[in-house]
Amino acid sequence: MNRCIRIFFLMALAFTSTAFGADKPSGSPKSIQELNFIEIFVQGGPVMYPLAGLSVIAATLCLLYLFTIRQNSVVSDRFMDAAETMIRSRDLQGLTAFSRRQSECMARITQRVLDFIIANPSVTLAEVREITESEGSRQSGILTSRVSYLSDIGNVAPMLGLLGTVLGMIQSFFELSTGNEGVKHMQLSSGISTALITTAAGLIIAIPTMLAYAFFRTRTQRYIGELEAASSHLVALLQTLTVRAPSAGTAPQRNKEYQISNGHDS
Repeated sequence: MNRCIRIFFLMALAFTSTAFGADKPSGSPKSIQELNFIEIFVQGGPVMYPLAGLSVIAATLCLLYLFTIRQNSVVSDRFMDAAETMIRSRDLQGLTAFSRRQSECMARITQRVLDFIIANPSVTLAEVREITESEGSRQSGILTSRVSYLSDIGNVAPMLGLLGTVLGMIQSFFELSTGNEGVKHMQLSSGISTALITTAAGLIIAIPTMLAYAFFRTRTQRYIGELEAASSHLVALLQTLTVRAPSAGTAPQRNKEYQISNGHDS
């Protein structure tokens, strides 16, 4: 990605240099010098440093999300098959230990639910469903908040670029207003073109970052949907362990609840 940013940055600079150099007389003894990436960076001013930092962070996050936001890191068929086998055999202790060894989001939901069931033997199915939805929402929020960092970078980068442009134009017009000798309109145009470098840099960083954000947001939403489906399947599997709680004497019929059997009932 850094290589692509450099290519787009040089293209934007070439276009800007051509536009401002078109009005220069052909017989002018001073030729337009070719600028390399370091010279462009230096001419952009101090704002280029935070922009460079944002570009590195954005590229790092994209690489990180490619390896971490995957199907197996959210919910995998291997885990669901193992969970279904252990639940049908009423081995909740074994499933809890197995969930602790896994790093995927569905394992965290399963571990939270089973810890609650084991700690509360008389838990009802409604309470299990509530715990499942609560932990599922937390895991979904973690995935969504991670991806939102790219959106923040995509919004901040153009604003930093615009700030650098405004500061550069203020400096150019201030030099013109002071009446210093040697300040001419061509020099003013050169100063403005230098100030616009930060705007180009901000846009070059923001555009691919927002595209990456749209890509990972779509992937995240798809995986969150699969996580919700897997959570519903987990509750349905736990429902197979339910036994009707014995009603006490004259207790009203509406007080009867389904309770989860943890596999140790006689």
